[in-house]
This record gives sequence, C-alpha cells and structure tokens, in this order.
Amino acid sequence: MKELIKYLLDNLYLDFQGEITLDTVRGFLREDDGREARQLLAKLIEERGVEDLLITLADCLKEHLQTGINEKVVREQLSTYAES
Repeated sequence: MKELIKYLLDNLYLDFQGEITLDTVRGFLREDDGREARQLLAKLIEERGVEDLLITLADCLKEHLQTGINEKVVREQLSTYAES
C-alpha cells in the first residue's frame, strides 16, 4: 500500500480551472499596491504571460498537498516565484 500511495502522490497532477490571462491578473491586482503584487506583476509582464507562473505554482503547491494548501502557502509560493 505504501508504494502505491507514494506513486499516486508523486504522479498527482494539479491544475487550475478556468482561463487566466495577464489581463485577468492585472484586474485582481489592480487595487493592491503592495510590494509583492507589484513584483509579481512585473515578473509576469517580463515573461509576457502567466503560463510559466501556473506551471511553477502547480508544481510547488503539489509539495504541500499532504500538509495542506492554504492562503499562506499560495502567497509564499507567489512571492518566491516573483523573486526568482
């Protein structure tokens, strides 16, 4: 059983529903003038889209499935992405 569970967790696929674009992100961050929001938006503009963000975020959040994905974890991962 342990090997099966390990395999399933290792091969779990995390994805986001719905379409999110750079304009969608801009809309969500429009009234947030915090450093994190500005840094993330600048990174997304530099990369010309959100595709890399979504792939990276899903991969990083996968590591937190066993302990839980919450607002704090997502915020930390977005900040780490923006700083990279």
